Amino acid sequence: MPASPAPRYGATAITLHWLLALALVGIFAVGLYMTGLPFSPQRLKLYNWHKWAGVAILALSLLRLLWRATHRPPALPARILAAMPRWQRIAHHGTHHLLYLLFLAVPLLGWAYSSAAGFPIVFLGLLPLPDFVPADPALAEALKPWHAASAYALAALAALHVAAALKHQWVDRDGLLLRMLPGRG
Repeated sequence: MPASPAPRYGATAITLHWLLALALVGIFAVGLYMTGLPFSPQRLKLYNWHKWAGVAILALSLLRLLWRATHRPPALPARILAAMPRWQRIAHHGTHHLLYLLFLAVPLLGWAYSSAAGFPIVFLGLLPLPDFVPADPALAEALKPWHAASAYALAALAALHVAAALKHQWVDRDGLLLRMLPGRG
C-alpha cells in the first residue's frame, strides 16, 4: 500500500458512483433476462420495471454529471501518474468520458425506442412521460439495435473500468481503488 493515502472522493461522489454501478448491473441483468422471455404478463411487467429503472438511471446520471461538473475530482497522485504509461492515462480519461456519454445515451435510446414503438413510459405507473419521438415503427426498428448495442458497450466499458481498478489494487498495489470505496475516510 502507498506510504500516504491518495486523495479521496467525497461522500456524495462515492454514493452516486456505487448507486449508479448497482443500478446498471441490475438493469442490464433484467434487460438480458426479459428479452428472452415469451410474451406474457411477466415479460410486460419486467419491461415496465426496466423502463422505470432506465428513467431513474437517467436522472441519477444527470445528477452525477452535474455533481462532477461542479465538484472537481481529486487528482491522481503524482507517483501513480508517473508510473502510468501515456496510453493508460489516455485510456483512463477516454473510458470515463465514454462511460458518462453512455450513462445518458443508453436510457435516451431506450426512451426513444419505446416512444417510436408506441409504448409510453409511465414512471412508477404514476407519472406519464412525454414521448421522446413520435410513434414510427420503422424508427423503432432502427433504434432497437442501437439501444442494445449501446447497453453492451456500456457493460463492456464498465467491465474494463472494474478490471483497471482491480489491477491498481492487486497488481500495482497503489491504493487507487481506496479513493472510491465507502467508509474508508
